[in-house]
Amino acid sequence: MADEYALHPPVARWTHIAVPCSDIDAMIDWYTRYTPLELLDRREDADGYGAWLGQRDMVEKPFVLVLVSFFRDQDKKQPILAPFAHIGIELTSRAEIDAIAERGKGEGCLSWPPTEMPPPIGYICALTDPEGNVVEFSYDQGVYAKANEVWGGESGAAGS
Repeated sequence: MADEYALHPPVARWTHIAVPCSDIDAMIDWYTRYTPLELLDRREDADGYGAWLGQRDMVEKPFVLVLVSFFRDQDKKQPILAPFAHIGIELTSRAEIDAIAERGKGEGCLSWPPTEMPPPIGYICALTDPEGNVVEFSYDQGVYAKANEVWGGESGAAGS
């Protein structure tokens, strides 16, 4: 059997998290409004709809959120990340945390108000997507800093 695609990762890579949903349009709209994710691909087949959302600057090492809406399940409540499971996004300032929390509060989806937590958690808030999944927004959490410290600086050359 021939490969479908000519381009493949040079090493094994973590590529995605898949989240089921009943209203894929609402989910795409929410994630593209509240997060840095953009619609990368959208598909429909005999089983339902799928969408990939990712970040434009991650071409070399893509990681996507996969939204899946099966026709057979669209009238059913979909399972969510719970009870503490969540999707995390690190922002660039405390002001961004405050702004996203205020926006979420105004639209009725603020789950955790802005809170300063002990290291390494940082300054966080969380919103709830249209299906009920929690998305944490953090500042000064240290994931980005730790990866650069351990794996070779901002060039990303080490561990490629």
